[in-house]
Amino acid sequence: MFVDQVRIFVKGGDGGNGCVSFRREAHVPRGGPDGGYGGKGGDVVLVALSHQNTLLPLRYEPEHRGDRGGHGGPGNRTGRDGADREVAVPPGTSVRDAASSEPVGELLRDGDRLVVARGGRGGRGNRSFLSNRNRAPREAEPGQRGEERWLQLDLRLIADVGLLGLPNAGKSTLLARMSAARPKIADYPFTTLSPVLGVVEVDEGTFVAADIPGIIEGAHAGAGLGLQFLRHVERTRVLLHVVDASGTSGSDPAADLALVREEVRRYEPGLLERPQLVAATKRDLVQGEDSLGGLRAAAESLGLEVVPLSAVTGDGILTLKRRLRALLAASGTAPTLEDGA
Repeated sequence: MFVDQVRIFVKGGDGGNGCVSFRREAHVPRGGPDGGYGGKGGDVVLVALSHQNTLLPLRYEPEHRGDRGGHGGPGNRTGRDGADREVAVPPGTSVRDAASSEPVGELLRDGDRLVVARGGRGGRGNRSFLSNRNRAPREAEPGQRGEERWLQLDLRLIADVGLLGLPNAGKSTLLARMSAARPKIADYPFTTLSPVLGVVEVDEGTFVAADIPGIIEGAHAGAGLGLQFLRHVERTRVLLHVVDASGTSGSDPAADLALVREEVRRYEPGLLERPQLVAATKRDLVQGEDSLGGLRAAAESLGLEVVPLSAVTGDGILTLKRRLRALLAASGTAPTLEDGA
């Protein structure tokens, strides 16, 4: 099950208490204070791990606490520090304070770490209160309480290419043809209810593509599955518009392309400044008058290239993968995964 939003409670461990103690030895009748410091409480740390791809485990374990620090002891013994609590999250996770909505941080790459609740400082022992006026202090500090708060975690998938289109445009079939991903495929709208990632291999290299659930009119305002998944487009480097160009559904491919682009624009205008390509799918089902001319004209007016293809027969798939890889190379940064060359 894919979960991309969750609330969790985090609390750093409390610091250990300082100790009140005096040196007591037969040959030292008036030994001074020797109470040790308490240990520091453990932090709560989020850690990005690449094998994680959902926040689902945190839905069932919403509370995370660092260990308490050990108390100080006699003989100037410092208490042990509490162990940190490490919480695994997928790369692409952003963190906000649930009460104030203030951003706390992001974990974008495998191995990134973010301290979200610091442990309390250990209290001072009575040796720290020794002075010329107080030669036998009988006071010590309690350990400080660890930080605690509720956090809102949001996962935005990190992919090189995001597949956008209306429901039943053929995105899942296309992703399955290009990669080893196996999204659910059926002949009804909203078959895909969560984003699916696939690794695409082409010419000894690879890139990651994400199948974003279907977008409908009003998605930018939350219609359908809009706001739940449009945000996953934010971390894709290339947008691939998947348009049903078969003519069997009775819709206008050019109008479908315009609708999806408008929803993206109204959600976040800057996304349309990224490299884009149009995949004209289901060409094996073309019946009657071919509507590809109208789609080409609409795409060319926007400066976009159209690649006709059939995910069923495989026609045009290699051309599409090479064009996508060229756009990724032109964007100036390496694909998500290292080249196999």
